[in-house]
Amino acid sequence: MSEEIRITGTDEEPRGIKGFLADVMDIAEAVVVTFFLFFLIFAYLFRPVTVSGDSMNPTLLTEDKILIVSPLYQPKNGQVVVIDNYEAGLFSDPDQKEIYRADGSKIILVKRLIARGGQTIDIDFENGIVTVDGQQLDEPYIAEATRSNGGAFQYPLTVPEGYMFVMGDNRNESMDSRSPNVALIPEDELLGTAVVRYNRDEDDRDSFKERFDYLF
Repeated sequence: MSEEIRITGTDEEPRGIKGFLADVMDIAEAVVVTFFLFFLIFAYLFRPVTVSGDSMNPTLLTEDKILIVSPLYQPKNGQVVVIDNYEAGLFSDPDQKEIYRADGSKIILVKRLIARGGQTIDIDFENGIVTVDGQQLDEPYIAEATRSNGGAFQYPLTVPEGYMFVMGDNRNESMDSRSPNVALIPEDELLGTAVVRYNRDEDDRDSFKERFDYLF
């Protein structure tokens, strides 16, 4: 009668080491893939932006940090947008029908989307009232009523397709679509829509909670 002999330890240790190494490699691979996906998301979907200037007071202050979502998302009226104002849409006729592209301000701007292509905007500068398609806007975010006319257009104005009309929340201290230096914004100059303000200087806030704000 033969007796089966098993030698323990010798064969099991190498298999244990190999299994451990395989687990380490799986974890490393998962970390690399996660980092790569995280990089893609923030490189192509989200971008950080630092606000410069006072044109969006009181919503945004200079040096505020905001996160914007890529132009794949189409913003709605009333949302804060970031634009590359390389060119400006102006009219060549008094009836404001024939639009052409002139030089813009050549700077990146943070403004609020007021009207899009096909919509009609009217501004009563005497009373500071803004209407879009006949509806008066409820604008609790502005610093004061809209009384400054930059001289770019006559109102009411129907925004041509493919363009946007934007204004800063600090209405009477903002260079925006009312000015011929900015004028109507071609949609292909949209860099993104603001999602959140994630940082505000300590000197500009009364509490830690004010460091963050949802903008979407």
